[in-house]
Amino acid sequence: MIKIGFVSSNKPDAQKSLNKMKKKYKCVSPEKADVIVALGGDGTMLQSLHKFLHLNKPIYGMNRGHIGFLMNQYLETGLEKRLLEAIPYKLSPLKIKCVDKKNKVTESLAFNDVSLIRNSSKIAKIKIKINNKTRIKELLGDGCLISTPAGSSAYNLSLRGPVIPVGARVLALTPISPYRPRRWRGALLNNDAKITLYAIDSDMRPVRAEADFMQFQNITKLEIEMDKTLFVNLLFDPGHDLEERIINEQFSNS
Repeated sequence: MIKIGFVSSNKPDAQKSLNKMKKKYKCVSPEKADVIVALGGDGTMLQSLHKFLHLNKPIYGMNRGHIGFLMNQYLETGLEKRLLEAIPYKLSPLKIKCVDKKNKVTESLAFNDVSLIRNSSKIAKIKIKINNKTRIKELLGDGCLISTPAGSSAYNLSLRGPVIPVGARVLALTPISPYRPRRWRGALLNNDAKITLYAIDSDMRPVRAEADFMQFQNITKLEIEMDKTLFVNLLFDPGHDLEERIINEQFSNS
């Protein structure tokens, strides 16, 4: 018998479902579980990926939120069978290092995306280095975003960035409302790349960094690279896996 650890968002629908599932299935704490089942939306999944990364347990999401791109369909029956048949996808996070105006260094992780965004009415100026080589001396715009394949259909897609298949070993580097260089629309990089963003004239043009659901203020330098030593196995039902969803997203008319 599979030991299941249930977690959920605080929204009423998710809490109601949590109570039902706990009554229907024998459950344990996430620490003692074989599989963690997250009830909610993509935000709940991101929270769970961060919170339970250290447990090295697979996570299976069921959608009780809005979009639920990272979630499976919510059904109250047959959960144990679904968990046994689920397809795992190995997700590694981006490791980020933020340096602020006081030279304070903050490190964090992001499974979806990381961005450097203007924090005032003034346009941001950002220098972009890839593997310690300057590629753009001055990007003028609202900012710049780095996305993993799992996060490429979120904010990255709204910026007209590429939707990336999960199996592709690349990261998307996408500008946010670029003014100069006018024709630059971003790049695809090997996921071994080290990306460094520098805020130019940050006293007059302050920027902040955002990583999944976190924010860091007054940033002067942002370093990003994938940490392949860390990973979580995200579980999907056959026929409704993340790879299929990403393909569908590229052919959607809605």
